[in-house]
Amino acid sequence: MGYATTRPAERVAASIGGLASAPPQFETACDVPKGGVLLALPALLAAGLLRHTQPLYKLPDGFYGIASIFVLLASMALARIQSIEQLRYVPPGEWGNLLGLDRIPEVRTLRKKLEILCEQVGRAWRWNSELAKEWIAGQGVSEMIFYVDGHVRVYSGDLTPLPRHYVAREKLCLRSTTDYWINAMDGQPFLFVNKEVDPGLLATLRRDLVPWLELNAPLSQELHTRMEADPLQHRFTLVFDREAYSPEFFAEMKQLHIATLTYHKFPGEKWPEGEFTGCNVPLAGGEVVTMKLAERGTLLSNRLWVREVRKLSDGGHQTSILSTNYRADYAVLAASMFARWSQENFFKYMRQHYGLDRLVEYGTEPVPDPIQTVNPAWRRLDSQIRSHAEKRRRQLAMFGSLDMHPAPVDSEGSGHQLKKAQLREEIENLDRDSEQLKLQRKLTSHHVAVKDLPESERFSRLLTERKHFVDTIKLIAYRAETAMATLLREKLNRTDDARALLRQIYDTEVDLFPDLNANTLTVRLHHLTQAAHDNAVRHLCDQLNATETVFPDTNLKLVFVLGAEQIP
Repeated sequence: MGYATTRPAERVAASIGGLASAPPQFETACDVPKGGVLLALPALLAAGLLRHTQPLYKLPDGFYGIASIFVLLASMALARIQSIEQLRYVPPGEWGNLLGLDRIPEVRTLRKKLEILCEQVGRAWRWNSELAKEWIAGQGVSEMIFYVDGHVRVYSGDLTPLPRHYVAREKLCLRSTTDYWINAMDGQPFLFVNKEVDPGLLATLRRDLVPWLELNAPLSQELHTRMEADPLQHRFTLVFDREAYSPEFFAEMKQLHIATLTYHKFPGEKWPEGEFTGCNVPLAGGEVVTMKLAERGTLLSNRLWVREVRKLSDGGHQTSILSTNYRADYAVLAASMFARWSQENFFKYMRQHYGLDRLVEYGTEPVPDPIQTVNPAWRRLDSQIRSHAEKRRRQLAMFGSLDMHPAPVDSEGSGHQLKKAQLREEIENLDRDSEQLKLQRKLTSHHVAVKDLPESERFSRLLTERKHFVDTIKLIAYRAETAMATLLREKLNRTDDARALLRQIYDTEVDLFPDLNANTLTVRLHHLTQAAHDNAVRHLCDQLNATETVFPDTNLKLVFVLGAEQIP
C-alpha cells in the first residue's frame, strides 16, 4: 500500500468499491512541515475552491474524495510545489496529516484523478467562468474596470511546431501559445482564454472577451436606467495597451455602452507645458501621488470624438492616453490607465511563484477545423518583400551619398559614374522584383485553415483542459493569498513584505490538536523569525477564527493560534 498507510481497512474497502471516499480523521500531530498552508483554507473556500464542484466534477468511488484532491492541489500551489512530479520528494504522511488522511496520493494516482476530472473538454472553462462571475459581482465597486492583456507561454518541446510569437520579456520570436486574461484594477484575476493560434488582442476582444463580459458582468437597475437616459453613460470600462488600438473598435464599444481606455498610438506634437497642472491622483493600492496632467478633446480618423489626457514626466516626456469614458474625472482616467502595470506584475508573480508557464501534461490534440493561421507561403513572400525594401533603403542611402559629393575630374571620375550606374541598376532590379513579389502576395491567401497547411508545416495544439483546470486552482490560490496579504498589511509597517511573510507562513511547521468533543481542530503555527511578524500573524489568526470555517467533509471548526498560546 505504500509508506504511511495507517488506514488499511478503508483502503481495502475502497479497492473493492465498498467506500465512496475516506472521511478526514485528524489525529494529534506535532511539527508538521509546511502546515502553515492550513491557514489559507478559509480564504481558499471563500474564493470558491469547492464551489460548483458538485454539478461540474465527480470522481468514482475510491479512497481519495474530491474535496481532498482540490484542497491538496490548492495547498501545493501555496507551498510553491509547482508540478505534480515534485510530490515525489515531499513526505506523504506529513502532508496526509494536513488533509486528515494517512497519506497523500502517489503521483500516478493523482495524475489518474486529474485525468478523470479533465476528461470533458470545456468543463474547466465553465468552472472558471462561474467563479469569475461571482468574483466580479463581489467586487463591491460602483465603477467596473476590466484590464485585458495577453500572456505568451513559451513552448520549448518538440511534440508540435507551434506558431512563433514575439515574446517581449525575451525580445525574441519563439514557439508559444497565448492566453488572454481579464483582471481587476489591483491585478486580481477573473478569467482567461487560450489561443493556440494567436489572432491578436483586438480580435480576441471582439470574438471572446467582450461578448463574455456583456453576458456576465452585473448590470444594476439604477445603472440600466442611467444608460437609457444618457447615451454617453457607459456600463464598464476596458483597459488595454496599444496592440488593440483601433478607432473603429472604440466606436463599436461606444455603441455598446462600453468605455475604452488605452494609450494613444499616434500622439503627434507635444502640448505646451503650461497646460499641465499638478493633480493628486489616488492609486489602486491606496497611495496618493502627484501627476502633471492636461486634457483635450481629440477627433480620431473615423470622426470619433474622444478624450485625450496627457501626463508630463519630470524629464519632459508626455504620455498620451485616450478614452471614451466621458463622465470620469481625468485624474481617475490617468490612475486607471497607469494601474495597468498591476496586470503585468500579476503575470510576473504567477510565473515566478506559481509556475504559470509550466506544462501540466504532455500531449497534443488536433486544432479545431474553423481555426485559421497565417499562410506560410504568404509569410515567406511578405518576408522577401521586407528584405527587398531594406536592401533598397541601403542602396538609396549609398546612391544619395554619391550625389552629395561631386564627381572627380581625373580618371577616378569614370569609376564614380560607373558606381552610380551600378547602384541605379540594382535599385531598379529591386523595384522590379518587389513589384512581382507584391503581385504574388496579393494573389496568395493571407490565412488558411490549419488542416489545409502542407504536411511539413501542419501543427497541433497542446492539451488545454488539464492546464486550464490546474491554472484555475492557481487563480483561487492567488486570490486567497491576496486576501490574506490584505489582512497582514493592517499590522505591518512595511506593507510590501506581506506576500514574503505569507510565503514564510506557508513554509512553517504547525501542531494539530483535534477535539472531537468540542468539534474543533486547532492549528498551532510555530513562531516566526521576528516579534513584529508574530504580531501580524496573531491579527491574521483572529480574523481567520472569526470566519468559523469548518474543514471540508467534517464538522470540525478550524481554530488558529500562534506558538505557545493556550489551546482553546
